[in-house]
Amino acid sequence: MILYFSGTGNSEFAARKIGNEIQDEVFNLFTKIRDRDFSDMHSEKPWVIAAPTYAWRIPRILEEWLSKTRLNGCRDIYFVMTCGGNIGNAGAYLKKLCASIDMNYMGVFEVVMPENYIALFTTPSAKEAQEIIKQAEPGISRAARLIKNRETFPQPPVGIKDRMDSGIVNTIFYPLFVHAKKFYATDRCISCGKCEKVCPLANIRMENGKPVWGKDCTHCMACICRCPKEAIEYGKHSKGLVRYTF
Repeated sequence: MILYFSGTGNSEFAARKIGNEIQDEVFNLFTKIRDRDFSDMHSEKPWVIAAPTYAWRIPRILEEWLSKTRLNGCRDIYFVMTCGGNIGNAGAYLKKLCASIDMNYMGVFEVVMPENYIALFTTPSAKEAQEIIKQAEPGISRAARLIKNRETFPQPPVGIKDRMDSGIVNTIFYPLFVHAKKFYATDRCISCGKCEKVCPLANIRMENGKPVWGKDCTHCMACICRCPKEAIEYGKHSKGLVRYTF
């Protein structure tokens, strides 16, 4: 079974492509994470977790869900991580996670997709995004073949910078940068409430027709990138930047 978490669609694309190629069920974890539903799940086929890369590791909200949810049946578990650059040393932390939940770690596969982290980086134009996606597809298909054949993913080389990025940088990054303080809605807001609906942490509520952000945020960028009127900004950085969704 392929389980995915996706803010703007990159990881959903990878999950659905793998599901189609290996003829397996694809399940969106959005509601389970939002509702804090940690009830058991079952699959006789290997588990595949497709997720974005947040500061060179899987999102913490996904890591929490996996640590609290019993995945019954097959004990093999693969990870497919989409990223704008690289996944650093994410594999080392995933291996530890799998050991703690009694799962057989089958490796992590890196898939470079269009950048969506509009809070800090520049998102690509539609043409640039299409080219990046085109280049990513053979890799996703390769991951699918390895899963179908029950082969472990090849271990990518890991350097000192990778270890630092997934270690100390990740540890410092979350408390310093991962918050909703800089999000705000402009006069273009039409009070549709879509931002409230797409937030995986139920961190947005509508007040007087405008979104208000709470203290919980995972920086998935769903609210800012999925707004139909591009009415949400993140401080000054996002102004004028393309909103990216797959």
